[in-house]
Amino acid sequence: MAAVTDNAIHPAFEKIRSHRISTLNLDVEEYLHKKTGARHLHLAADNDENVFFVALRTFPMDSTGVAHVLEHTALCGSERFPVRDPFFMMIRRSLNTFMNAFTSSDWTAYPFASMNRKDFDNLLTVYLDSVFFSKLDPLDFAQEGHRLEFEKPDDPSSDLVYRGVVYNEMKGAMSAPTSQLWQNLSSHLFQTTTYHYNSGGEPDHIVDLSYDDLVKFYRHHYHPSNAIFATYGNIPAYEHHEKFEELALKRFDRQEIKLPLHDEKRLFSPMRVEQGYAVSEGEDTEAKTHIVMGWLLGHSFDLQENLEAQLLASVLFENSASPMMRALETTDIGHAPSPMCGLEDSNREMTFVCGIEGSEPGRRNDLEALVEQTLANVVEEGVSPERLDAILHQLELHQREIAGDGFPYGLQLIMQSISPMVHGGDPVELLDLEPVLATLREKIKDPEYVPNLIRRKLFENPHRVTLTLRPDEKLEGAHQAALRESLAKRKASLTEEDINVIVERAKALEERQLRKDDDSILPKVGLSDVPLQMPEPEGRYDAETGATLYSRGTNGLVYQQIVLPVPALSEEELLLLPYYTTLISEVGCGELDYLQMQDRISAESGGIGASFLTKGRIDDVQAMSGYLIFSGKALARNSGALTQLLKDVYTGARFDEKERIREIIAQVRARREQAVTGSGHALAMGAAAQGLSPGSWLSFRLGGLAGIRGTKELDKSLNDEAALSQFCASLAALHDKIGKQGRQFLLIGEESQLAPMLDSVKTSWQDEGDQVESSWSMDPVSYKTQEAWLTSTQVNFCAKAYATVAVDHPDAAGLTVLGGFLRNGYLHRAIREKGGAYGGGAGQDSVNGVFRFFSYRDPRFAETLDDFDAALNWLRTEEHDEQALEEAILGVIGQLDRPHSPAGAARHAFHNNLFGRTPEQRARFRERVLNVTLDEMRRVADVWLKPEDANVAVVTSPDNREVAEQLGLSIQEL
Repeated sequence: MAAVTDNAIHPAFEKIRSHRISTLNLDVEEYLHKKTGARHLHLAADNDENVFFVALRTFPMDSTGVAHVLEHTALCGSERFPVRDPFFMMIRRSLNTFMNAFTSSDWTAYPFASMNRKDFDNLLTVYLDSVFFSKLDPLDFAQEGHRLEFEKPDDPSSDLVYRGVVYNEMKGAMSAPTSQLWQNLSSHLFQTTTYHYNSGGEPDHIVDLSYDDLVKFYRHHYHPSNAIFATYGNIPAYEHHEKFEELALKRFDRQEIKLPLHDEKRLFSPMRVEQGYAVSEGEDTEAKTHIVMGWLLGHSFDLQENLEAQLLASVLFENSASPMMRALETTDIGHAPSPMCGLEDSNREMTFVCGIEGSEPGRRNDLEALVEQTLANVVEEGVSPERLDAILHQLELHQREIAGDGFPYGLQLIMQSISPMVHGGDPVELLDLEPVLATLREKIKDPEYVPNLIRRKLFENPHRVTLTLRPDEKLEGAHQAALRESLAKRKASLTEEDINVIVERAKALEERQLRKDDDSILPKVGLSDVPLQMPEPEGRYDAETGATLYSRGTNGLVYQQIVLPVPALSEEELLLLPYYTTLISEVGCGELDYLQMQDRISAESGGIGASFLTKGRIDDVQAMSGYLIFSGKALARNSGALTQLLKDVYTGARFDEKERIREIIAQVRARREQAVTGSGHALAMGAAAQGLSPGSWLSFRLGGLAGIRGTKELDKSLNDEAALSQFCASLAALHDKIGKQGRQFLLIGEESQLAPMLDSVKTSWQDEGDQVESSWSMDPVSYKTQEAWLTSTQVNFCAKAYATVAVDHPDAAGLTVLGGFLRNGYLHRAIREKGGAYGGGAGQDSVNGVFRFFSYRDPRFAETLDDFDAALNWLRTEEHDEQALEEAILGVIGQLDRPHSPAGAARHAFHNNLFGRTPEQRARFRERVLNVTLDEMRRVADVWLKPEDANVAVVTSPDNREVAEQLGLSIQEL
């Protein structure tokens, strides 16, 4: 076969265009599949982490969650891979850096990423077959979507219940008031289009979805003529096209896909709506109302409209010095600005929202008046050129930054492109912002430009909805009663044949879940494909300044940190640290008040902040050390300004603006409370582990459930002026203590930027006096925990934790592999497939020396805790094969080798070295992981995971108080 040249075009595809984006160091190539009309966007970049993404335009016209249930069910077996669960099987047989599937409001996507070419091809084969040739087995629909079952599946005398993974996922998701807020607002802003409905599914409507409806939706939407492919990385487009054609596209002809695609019908006058959301019976409802105002704007895919809307959102909301944000933060109408504030531009038409939380239903008119008056003030006074320049500076910085520490960078770029591709816009324009920013710089020279935007998009726009969402303690009880009554009626109407069908389906589903599929038909990578130790970036040390410098390809950005050992602190000072690190970039500094500082930070940097890092020693989790880190990033041209900004904050931050501090604490409280239903599994694990090591105790007290409860108490106490004054004085004293510590610096940038950065550090810090070293330590922690934390939730989050070992202990590798082994072999089936939870698993945390079991959005409680023990029994009593072990080892190696952004990799290496996690130690741990045996896993489980030693914590609803007490759990009110 002749070699393929770099610019060759596959005969099945037509090249539409190629466009170089120098600011992102990539070429955008757009193709069309001639036969089907499938589109392909390829982002050609010099990056080994290749990303694949295929999206189908899905426009559900009800809230049964058909697109979401289909996303799950499509991954449960296909024509070429007729096994029960190829998606989760491939997670185990892969070195992927990302694997998932998403359901958005008007598209469904299947993305993955890998740095290994063989692995990429394996995943591509499975994904294409799953999407375009899915089996859609009715039993998979019952498992993943919903099913009617007897509470005891084989006992028709027990009550009828609804079960299903998506059903429970959405019960958990819709427990959050913010989810209900967004869904309710959308349903009124969009009354005739797909956005009126909940694409994830409303639990009460999910149970109305039939299997036939699912199949019909699949046949209509999952066709290449309705597909958008996107790829990123260093695999040429031609090679992708060969695979796309061979594995899927050649089997299809073009099809006319009719979708309900149209603009929303406009309101001619604003609408006001009031609705309730559920809180626990007897819960205090004071100051728990959300009031938001939403406007419908123009097309998201019209670049001019989109950037004008972004500019508007930034003018009003960018930071606390922005007029609308300032008005909402300082008003007495509520506790904090709504998390909905800002622009939503992922739908066909954009939504602009502002509002308040922690309010009362009667304050709606007050909020509307405040918002309208604030907008009128901006129209009258205009916006200063300096602030507009700072906003465009932020847009430029955001566009240039290479991210990818939590989410592959290539996938982030694809996600930015997908909305215009779905809605008919130009994906290249939104990626290549430089020309548009130049146009905007010209437009903002006109002082009437922004006032005119406000007039046109908001003041003169009657398509506006004000939604008041108030707490209702009776709502959940009434809802559950109606559900019980409905199921009782359903049960009473069942014929003998209906009963047999329900019992037989439950039996068939269980048999299917227990069946051992022949997974040899799935492609895999093995340990022989695992790379040797991944290279880590190396820094160079400058003894004069105490700075470590890393030369990295950061695309014109610089990063800087001031790193200080934590001084000796009392417990009271320790508990202040999360508030201190949050407030340090939110308060005034030197001669500047907080409003002036917000403007300065925005103009000179991409943001600054502080964090508190702690870890135990590599050989002893009870021996803690910690660092406070002041961080910032900026465009290279602002490198010197960033150095001075960080120094000024470090030396001159003020804690005398009492009202400002009270406002920020109220906002922190609101955000922390909202995080419970989304992060319940992590919070439950933290509560279970709290007594097992100092690091676990700290995490629980500072950021866990105890931290959330403490923030609520603090927020309430700060209404007292004396308490507020004392809190501010304590913060100032802590800042003074921290400022005396010895410091070092971390500098990251391109090679040409490092010398100027180092010079500015030398210049800025030359006059600083002597540094004092006082080291912080903690006493060992060891106590038993058996707790149930009660909050408003329709699902449970369960956890068990065991004290284990530090990362350099010989048993740490076996415990780490064991977590994936138990999840793959037992917990996934027992907790997700059979139990109906959205997720569950286990894992070793060697930083804190704990092994933790967990479940996520779980309809069960006591049974799940039993499953955790049953998993250990399964490990000890069953025969296990070497392939299952290899899969668990691959999972650990995949996590160890997960790539970071250029700057993130340097930060990671530097912070690891701070805590003794040297390249040598990490290589030692990696080698131990690769050599773990089945016997070693059994041995470490016998030594460290004895069920009688387990610590337990559950996040659950007050309805489960009695069950919790019967299990011997102490009740904790959140």
